[in-house]
Amino acid sequence: MANALPYKPKPGEIPTQPGVYRFRDAEGRVLYVGKAKNLRARLSNYFAPLHTLHERTRRMVTTATSVEWTVVGSDVESLQLEYMWIQEFSPPFNVRYKDDKSYPYMAITLADEAPRVIVTRNRRIPGARYFGPYPKIWAVHDTIDLMIKVFPIRTCSDASYKKAMATGRPCFPGQIGRCGGPCSMTVTIEEHRAIVDDFVAFMSGGDARFTRELTARMREASAAMDYESAAVYRDRLQAIGAVLSRSALVLPEDTDADLFGIAEDELSAAVQHFVVRGGRVRGVRATTIDKELDISGADLVDQVIQRTYGGAGAGEIPRQVLVPQLPDDAADLEEWLQERRGKRVSIQVAQRGAKADLLRTATINAQQALMLHKTRRTSDYAARTKALTDLQVALGLDEAPLRIECYDVSHLSGTNVVASMVVFEDGLPRKDQYRSFGVPETTDDTDSLYQVLMRRLAHVDRDDPAAAPEAPEDPGVAAGAPEPPQPEAESADADEPVVTERKRPRFAYRPQLLVVDGGAPQVAAAARALEDSGHTEIALCGIAKRLEEIWLPGEEYPVILPRTSEALYLLQRLRDEAHRFAITHQRKRRRRDITTVLGEVPGLGEARIKALLKHFGSVAALSRASADEITALPGIGPKLAAAIEQRLASR
Repeated sequence: MANALPYKPKPGEIPTQPGVYRFRDAEGRVLYVGKAKNLRARLSNYFAPLHTLHERTRRMVTTATSVEWTVVGSDVESLQLEYMWIQEFSPPFNVRYKDDKSYPYMAITLADEAPRVIVTRNRRIPGARYFGPYPKIWAVHDTIDLMIKVFPIRTCSDASYKKAMATGRPCFPGQIGRCGGPCSMTVTIEEHRAIVDDFVAFMSGGDARFTRELTARMREASAAMDYESAAVYRDRLQAIGAVLSRSALVLPEDTDADLFGIAEDELSAAVQHFVVRGGRVRGVRATTIDKELDISGADLVDQVIQRTYGGAGAGEIPRQVLVPQLPDDAADLEEWLQERRGKRVSIQVAQRGAKADLLRTATINAQQALMLHKTRRTSDYAARTKALTDLQVALGLDEAPLRIECYDVSHLSGTNVVASMVVFEDGLPRKDQYRSFGVPETTDDTDSLYQVLMRRLAHVDRDDPAAAPEAPEDPGVAAGAPEPPQPEAESADADEPVVTERKRPRFAYRPQLLVVDGGAPQVAAAARALEDSGHTEIALCGIAKRLEEIWLPGEEYPVILPRTSEALYLLQRLRDEAHRFAITHQRKRRRRDITTVLGEVPGLGEARIKALLKHFGSVAALSRASADEITALPGIGPKLAAAIEQRLASR
């Protein structure tokens, strides 16, 4: 591979002013759009020696055949131009957004002569003011039903409105009390517009003012013994209370803010956007993002803000935008938002208090949404079929790998070494066939991996239904149905060992593909195990976490799968599941080990051991504690504390 790109600009050609750049392929398609405060400094990163580039950045720049740039007058202008070009060209290497669904909104058609309130999923109605999004369409209808009792505005169709205004006869919704527009013949166009303004102000967060005004009017009418009017005001107050009860007050009443909770991994991200107006959550939107290039958390926040507010009206931009971390150009983004809103806008990271709590809630929702997104992609039959087919093509296999086993090694500073084996069949996990291994002596991760695979591969022919009867078990392997001589035996996610008579082969049947967590060294160790065990017919690959590249035995360069590839999603889930299972098994072993050690101290029972670990937080912290610090725990005297300190020191 050449170490320089043929279209690299000559020294001094790239300007140092702020601007926006575009990479294009041979057909002229825009592959990537980016902005920079200094074009020369930014673009020089892309034209560094190819071997120093991130794998996915290298794929982008080698796919491109040209780069062009446009100089702008300020950093804010570069923001605007970048957003416009991303919307126009949809570059494949920029992050791609997918709303989880088409959310329903409440819209007020302010551009109409007599504005009306409607439920819509169309965000492009000229002059409309939107509220939401709402999770369910019935939630919008229920809110509108309550709101028009307080602010009776038009709900009828444009055809009904025109017919009523032409004939002088109320529209049908107006006849049954469901429309309060001029077509109902109860208010003028000017009076109706004033009610619409109040409707919009209330939905924008001005609920306290209307509650005070209606309460005062109700009391005045009651004092004047105008009980009919007082009853009308009472009903409106109850309707307002019903609307407010649907969204609890989570922040001070004068707070208008948007909160963005973000969860991400190497391939995807999920965004939970909480719309807070008047201190209440007025809407929630979930978005998932496919990341084609490696992108930092700060850059992702930058892209999310641009995408959210790039097409927003002034009324949709709040005073505050709360994010998990500040983008590098936060000041430019604030200026850009201020120009769009017409008022000051601040972008902040919530550090403490109610805002930080709400941001944590949004982040938890984003984490759950990301997990659900990945699970759905993996469990969907069409996606699984495509994943296995793509994996077959990418790895050059003769057939789709219907059974895949993935291995990971976990240790604590070189001690307590364990390994995990997870099994996916037809793209789905088979937790009953997960296995964990204890590794008694090892030099490094590659040696541990070699040992584990040799032990597993020794069972390939033995567990084949067509082969001879099974040989004695390997006592170093922890299985789902162990025998009494195997102290480590555990099944997937089991809290305690389950001792039963084994009625099935230990490993079911041979895999078509072995996956190891790691790069070239780990793959080389696994390939050596396959060769030494005589099972080179089993395919092998490794997935390296840092760059998410796929390594094959004996290859100098990795296989790079597209970030949106179903095959990469499957491999990533295999790797993550193997890592999770290994860590779980290691923690159980450490817990048993320390409990056994402390249990040897006379006078120290299970309850006190649990209290010690809870108080100090970890075994390492307990080991560092002095006898005086241990004595501070209720129920432990100086003699017992000294015995604990001495026992831990002798480990």
